[in-house]
Amino acid sequence: MLTTVKSLKISYNPINETNTFTNGDWISGQVTLELAKDCQIENLLVKFKGKADVLWTERYGKTTVVYHAKEKYFSLKHYFVQDQNQRGDDQQGLLRNQNGETYSSVVAPGIHVYPFTFQMPFQNAPSSFAGSVGKIVYTLETKLSRSMRISKKDSTKINFVSKADLNHDPGLMAPQHEHKDKKMKMFSSGAVAMDVNLEKAGFFQGEGLKVMAFIQNKSSREIRPKYCVYRKHSFFANGKRKLSTKDLLKEVGEPIQPSASENVTRVLTIPHDVEPSILNCSIIKAEYRLRVYLDVKYASDPEVKFPIVILPASGVAAMAPSPPAFGFGFEPSANPNLPTWGIGPPQPPAAPQPSDPPPPYGAHGVYPPLTDFDTKYQ
Repeated sequence: MLTTVKSLKISYNPINETNTFTNGDWISGQVTLELAKDCQIENLLVKFKGKADVLWTERYGKTTVVYHAKEKYFSLKHYFVQDQNQRGDDQQGLLRNQNGETYSSVVAPGIHVYPFTFQMPFQNAPSSFAGSVGKIVYTLETKLSRSMRISKKDSTKINFVSKADLNHDPGLMAPQHEHKDKKMKMFSSGAVAMDVNLEKAGFFQGEGLKVMAFIQNKSSREIRPKYCVYRKHSFFANGKRKLSTKDLLKEVGEPIQPSASENVTRVLTIPHDVEPSILNCSIIKAEYRLRVYLDVKYASDPEVKFPIVILPASGVAAMAPSPPAFGFGFEPSANPNLPTWGIGPPQPPAAPQPSDPPPPYGAHGVYPPLTDFDTKYQ
């Protein structure tokens, strides 16, 4: 038996070499429908949505507990063909062809292309993210509905990178300083101390992180400064926190001899492919720390830690050309804390204002308490 719908595909047009989009960018694409014979369509739509989702399970004896949370940022919808019974008088969200005519619900055999355009909201939404038990995704979806038939669907993901600007958050440009001294015991005598400074807290992908330290070795043993940049993924659901950590880079400095003091400078390069910090999602956090410590044989290592914020590299996304004058669909955001989108097309400003940068590192509420976790990752 010949299948009426041979294929249904949705695709979009990249606007830069990195295939990323940012706040306010126009996303243009097409739904491609291939038919083997005449088809009566009830609904053909395209949807653009953004959401965060967290899911994991834990066992307590014989009981399995599911932890789940989600956060919705926006959901926008266009119809190419819409059922007359669902269509309102104003026909908001119903797209038209290049001649300004509505698309026919009766479609002939062959390949049919339906173009669409959305604008990425200007709201302070978090960047795309994929973690061990949580994700933040921006998706384009299409759905074809016919009477008495199973609906056909297709989807594709958009890689969204939230805008960030060091100059719009004084906390990201503020210098950081920590001091640590330790008296040796057991197999070593004397004391060691370090005074460590960072020029700022915010760093772009691929940027050099300059660590300046004054180290005093008044002990009886040689010591070495060591450096570690690590990430923390935190997932929150039902009052519970699940934590995942990973060391991203480690470096070892030159030894400092007993009874010596030195000024030490080290530049650590932030990996180009490390994901940006995520601090503006209530159920997922992607955070980073710099750990500087002194390797002392036969003694616990004195250490200092600095919170650092990783920002997307400059020029990550360029504004796409203005879209054709299609109608824009509307579906309100499910998150009451986010702005609601009005009916009708968003207005592309001539000079878009930059979106809010990530909040200062210390601006977040206290996390739920950790259990059974090594304190070096706090």
